[in-house]
Order: sequence, then structure tokens, then C-alpha cells
Amino acid sequence: MPPVTRTRNSRLANNENDENTNATTHLTRAKAATLNVDELALPAKGLQSKKTGVNANPPARKRAALGDVSNVTKVEGVAGKKAVTKAGLVSKAAQPSGVQKKTAGARPALSSKEINKKVEAPSRSGPGPIKSVQKRRAPASSVVVAASSKSKENVPEEEVEEEEEAEPLRKGKVDKKTKTETIAEALARKEAAPLPPVVSATHGHEYPEGVENLDRDDIDDPLMVAEYANEIFEYLRDLECTTVPNPQYMSHQDDLEWKTRGILVDWLIEVHTRFHLLPETLFLAVNIIDRFLSEKVVQLDRLQLVGITAMFIASKYEEVLSPHIANFRHVADDGFSESEILSAERFILSTLNYDLSYPNPMNFLRRISKADNYDIQSRTIGKYLMEISLLDHRFMAYRPSHIAAGAMYVARLILDRGEWDDTIEYYAGYSEEEIEPVFQLMVDYMARPVIHEAFFKKYASKKFLKASMLTRQWAKKNAHLYGITDLDLSLDQIS
Repeated sequence: MPPVTRTRNSRLANNENDENTNATTHLTRAKAATLNVDELALPAKGLQSKKTGVNANPPARKRAALGDVSNVTKVEGVAGKKAVTKAGLVSKAAQPSGVQKKTAGARPALSSKEINKKVEAPSRSGPGPIKSVQKRRAPASSVVVAASSKSKENVPEEEVEEEEEAEPLRKGKVDKKTKTETIAEALARKEAAPLPPVVSATHGHEYPEGVENLDRDDIDDPLMVAEYANEIFEYLRDLECTTVPNPQYMSHQDDLEWKTRGILVDWLIEVHTRFHLLPETLFLAVNIIDRFLSEKVVQLDRLQLVGITAMFIASKYEEVLSPHIANFRHVADDGFSESEILSAERFILSTLNYDLSYPNPMNFLRRISKADNYDIQSRTIGKYLMEISLLDHRFMAYRPSHIAAGAMYVARLILDRGEWDDTIEYYAGYSEEEIEPVFQLMVDYMARPVIHEAFFKKYASKKFLKASMLTRQWAKKNAHLYGITDLDLSLDQIS
């Protein structure tokens, strides 16, 4: 068989990545079936096995489904030239001769619908490709319209118009005017539809007489979730009982004392300030320490490892970007390796049963501050008073909500912000009589000599409105009014 001449488009044969373009490959039976060429008119040497063929690679699938139809059309032209080098060929469309046999590897081209249509062309002789003359079929819609027009000759005009209006339009042939009218109708229906009812902030909850509903101002803010605010804080108050540590756990610690715990927490406050972490991280870290020491006995030389690991866990739980473990190792003067911190982390979490759902006092302080009209001075002093509960072990028996209420009560008293009215009492959850024991402990701590230097220095800065200095002056001046004596004794001496 003489070699087939090159096509005009030399780029087709020079493309190394295109497996479908090989000008020297013989026309196989599978390709003939794909191209709808009469298999009886193939040349004698065209039928070769896959092993003995010039092109050892099987023909690749045509990727017309991915939008690449160049291979299909160009190979068809090459095969057409190859098939007519000898006697003229007659297509099966013009002269059918039996059932067309398809092998397992033969697949129809997936380019366009016109390629799979049968070729109708007169037989020719001589060189040159066969130019298929395809008869364009009438679209289905036109046939339906023609058939329906014949059947509607004897039907009244009114019924015909109704049927024409009910007849769906072809896909892709939608009238722009009709589409515009449909969009306008949809917009009109949307505007005419009634708006969904607005859920009131008092839905399902009744406020006592004399208590102002402060959540109604935030009903339009989705971040405040004013519809569920009361239910959320009721759930947090129920959850407080599960995360309260044992207030007397130091009795079963052989090497530890309350003074040692205070030194550890004071150092953690300094680390917390250096890393610029959130207040919630500090409260959660101290709660993890107390709950862990309530369950396990810890030696004195491993107490710092417990503290730095608790801060590491709390930062990963509360912070958006927690400090790297190398930073915690560095602040501990490289006393512990990273593997020891990670091992301690697994042990602490398994001891706590991975329960870190601690109702943070900051959440309750913000709730009470809402009833205080978000006064920045009273809230800043309230933060200082709440952190006193982290250093003084006497506050361990009280709930976080109780401590937050006492802190706000003392802050308002120092700044002379008015009485503890019904609205503030409702949002705090505690009356003045219930706050009294927490109030006594806070005044007693502030009136005594300073023993936690890092904590006092933190709140003596201008950033925190010098809250530690202001409250200490007030406590020394008014401590005798609340029955607090012996102010020369430090906290370690009275505990």
C-alpha cells in the first residue's frame, strides 16, 4: 500500500502529544466502523492486528466531550484520503450491505451530532477525500408544528390559539419579551408576599415587673442573638456546677501549698500579658489547673509544667492564633522540652475527660455591663476584681457568675454609679444579700499588703485606668466600715 500523502495542516502530524494523529497508521476495522466507511471496501493490507501494526499504541479515545473536536475532524480527513487511494469507495448510507460489525474497542466519536450522522454521497473514483453531503434534517419542532397545523384545519380558531399558547417553547429559543415578563412577575410576587414575622426578644420569656427589656435593642443584630440570650445564660448557669473544682484539694497535695499556687498563677498572669492573650484564656487556664490538681497529686518540681501546659491548652481553645509551643517552652526558661509539654497536654486532657466547657466569668460580666450601659470604667475595674479570684483560693468555692456579679457590684460602689436596682439584679442573677460574701473577700484582699507583684503591676498601668491603685486606696479607706481589721497581715498569714 503506498504511503498516504500529508495533509495541508502539517501541525496535526507534528503534535507529539496527540495520539490520534499518525499519518502512517493503517485504517483498522474499528476506525472504519467509527468513520462509517464500508468495511468491505478496505484494502487487503489494512486489516492488521494490534501487535503487528505500525502504531503499537491503541487509538486513544476522542475527547470531544471536553471540547476538543480537532482530532475527530482531522483524522476523518486523513482516513478519507487513505480509503480512496485505490478503487472508489461507496458509503454504507448509499449502499447498505448487511449489519455493521463493531469491535469491543470501537466507540463512536463524541464531538458533535453531525459527525455521527450517516454520510450520503455518490460513489466517486480517483484521489481526494470523500466530501460528505449531509442532508439537514428538519427540526422536531417544525415537524410537530407541521403535523399540528394539518390536524388543526378543522378546529375552531379559539381552541388553536389556546393550544399554541400552551405549547412550550424550545430550549434556548425563549422569547426575550416573555422572559422579561416572567422575571417582572416573579419580582412582583416577591414584593407582594407578606414578610415573615419578626421574632420578639421577649418571645417565650417574661420579664419581672420593674425590669427593663434590654435585649430588644439588639433584635436586629444577628451577632447578638437576642432571641436566645436568656436561654443561653440559663444554660451557662446550669453548666457552672460541672466545672467547679474542689475548694479543699490542697489537703491531699503533699508538696504544694496555697501560697505556691498563688505564685504560679501570678507568673501565668505575667506570661498572659506578654503574649497579649484574651482574658478568657487566663480564666480557663487557671480552671484547668485547679480541676487537674483536684484529681491528681503533683510534685513541686512538676507544678510549673502543669501551669504552662494549662495555658497552652487554653490558648488553643480560646485564641484565634495561639502561640507556638516553642514560645511556651522559652518562657519556662527551657526547663521542659516540647515533648514533655505535649505529653503533659495529653495527660491533663484525659484526666479532665476533654471537658473544657467552662462558663467564663467574662461572659457574665459583659451581660451585667449591658445593664450598666456599658460603662468602660466600671467594667475595667470589674475585670481587675474578677482576676483577684484567680489568685485568692478563697474564691474557689463560688461560681463564675457569682464572682462576676460581686466584681460589678464593688466596681459600681467604688465609682458611685448608683444603687443595685432591679434591672441590674435581674441581669446579674444575684441580689445584694447574695453578693455580700464575695464583696467581703474582695475588699479584704484589696486592703491587705500586695503579695502578687505581676498582677498589681499589670492593672497599675494607664491602659487599665490604674485600677489596682484606685481600688487599693478605696479599700484601705473603707475597710473598717465592713468589719475588716488587722490590715497589716498579708493574705498568706491569714490563710
